Amino acid sequence: MAKDVQVMLRQAVPGLGKPGEVVSVRPGYARNYLFPRQMAVRLTPGLLKEQQMRREQEAARKLAEKQQAENYKKALETIGRFVIRKKVGEKDLLFGQVTASDIAEVVLATSGLDIDRRNVLLDEEIKKTGVYLVQVKLHPEVTATLRIQVTPE
Repeated sequence: MAKDVQVMLRQAVPGLGKPGEVVSVRPGYARNYLFPRQMAVRLTPGLLKEQQMRREQEAARKLAEKQQAENYKKALETIGRFVIRKKVGEKDLLFGQVTASDIAEVVLATSGLDIDRRNVLLDEEIKKTGVYLVQVKLHPEVTATLRIQVTPE
């Protein structure tokens, strides 16, 4: 009986693996199905080295993104608080409410850091004047807490 051969997948193969994974398959399966459809390539030492380099580059890129998010967090928390001016009616109630988009715009105007409105986490609706704490997700592992002060126009 022939021994299994090791191949690196170039695309997802149901029941076998994801792109970039090294798997062992029967020689006939590799020769007759995977190779002709360019779903996999035979594993070579050069290919292993190339894959290792890609993993290292990806890890370095992720580390750099996290470090940049940490720097953004430090910059945002150094500013202290962000002031949003809104029209106010009776009893300090706002006309409308402060939205995540409003907060993202104020952060951009004040600090120059462009944050996505979908990353602004509002625990409660902001419908009155006052000071509120708002979470901003800068990275999957980094969250900054901002002080938002809502004042009348």
